[in-house]
Amino acid sequence: MPESTPKIFVLDTSVVLYDSNAFNNFQEHDVAVPITVLEELDQFKKGNNVINLHARDFLRQVDRLSENADLRQWIPLSSTDLAEAVPINGNGEEGRQGRFKVVTANGSGGTTAGAFGTKKNDHRILDAAIALQKENEDRKVILVTKDINLRVKARALEVAAEDYETVKVQDVARLYTGKSDVSVPAEVIDQLYRDGTVSTAMVDHDTVPLNHFLILRATDGSKSALATYDAQSLEIKRVEKASGYGIVPRNAEQTFALHAILNPSVKLVTITGAAGTGKTLLALAGALEQRSSFRQIYLARPIVPLSNRDIGYLPGDISSKVSPYMQPLWDNLSVIKNQFSENDKAFRRIDEMVEREKLHIVPLTYIRGRSFSNIVFIIDEAQNLTPHEIKTVITRAGEGTKIIFTGDIFQIDTPYLDTESNGLSYLIDRIRDHPLYAHVTLEKGERSELANLASAML
Repeated sequence: MPESTPKIFVLDTSVVLYDSNAFNNFQEHDVAVPITVLEELDQFKKGNNVINLHARDFLRQVDRLSENADLRQWIPLSSTDLAEAVPINGNGEEGRQGRFKVVTANGSGGTTAGAFGTKKNDHRILDAAIALQKENEDRKVILVTKDINLRVKARALEVAAEDYETVKVQDVARLYTGKSDVSVPAEVIDQLYRDGTVSTAMVDHDTVPLNHFLILRATDGSKSALATYDAQSLEIKRVEKASGYGIVPRNAEQTFALHAILNPSVKLVTITGAAGTGKTLLALAGALEQRSSFRQIYLARPIVPLSNRDIGYLPGDISSKVSPYMQPLWDNLSVIKNQFSENDKAFRRIDEMVEREKLHIVPLTYIRGRSFSNIVFIIDEAQNLTPHEIKTVITRAGEGTKIIFTGDIFQIDTPYLDTESNGLSYLIDRIRDHPLYAHVTLEKGERSELANLASAML
């Protein structure tokens, strides 16, 4: 078939729950949704999680499309965004508009039943794709799903299958780290220590993003310095080692991270790194150090339930339900408290802040619709958020608010997210080089020698 022939993309439920506007992102190609997907979405339409929001939003869009049309027939996608996205085709002529339909046929030949022996919803979706393939032999039919196992099953039955990649980071191996090593003459480092700043021309590094961090090393190996490309002065500015509520950085990357957290002109910070690199600890310590500058400190983590069960299955009130998921945050607070003796004012202050809810641990699920002004908002394990959830959190920020995301993009606990499609990777890739933003990737584990041994050898 010619390359210019429009394809037919069949969407799985996982794609809709990830991006409710997915069917508008296939340009001039047609998009089909098996009726089994609508049945599965019915189970997700109630609730406050982002997947519930996406299920409702998608169903509303389909309802609007089908008001005066038969869903079993191809309906033009009249999205303005789509029309603007494909004004011309490969020949420079007016572009074709994509179409949409619901597939009610499920492959009465029992293709998957013969192959797998059971009739699961995934198999019904596969059968719908196979039925479309038989009806449209002159066109390529592709199943789009974020379910790896379903993609494998599809290919086993000679059905083309792809991941949904519209919001994927293309090359996660080259994801922005927020820092770089630069060799400079020794006299540049001398001037940096003397004046506190040097021009970008002196380090031959005038294309770095705003708030980018630099480890300057003398070409003769005699000295080094930590610096940042300051978004306010547009000069290379020295980064001095600072502490946060008793927590002292142990390496250059931790020093950069704490500098970004304490910088009042930076309103959005992301810190990534493996377990034990100090992400959450530095975020909490930096927030406590600035406690007088903000009305409250909010701490949150995505709740990733076991066995796909919502926290409603747990006993007790909301505080009791959330507590097991938030224990790592309490553990980090204990580490900070234990820098001081029990009689120390700094030790008691943390307990007082918790009691007065100036330091408040909240479930991320319940922030939708709220606005947060003059607070520090720390979101731990942010790699388990979708790009839409990341956007939802940031759009809650009112005046004077600072948001800190921490996480390990290689440790995903949520189905259908990976290192390329999670919200934290997406945020780092999209928002670099903005004066309000700074990022640091922590590389060296500082938890303990034993933890480092396990990370390196096991």
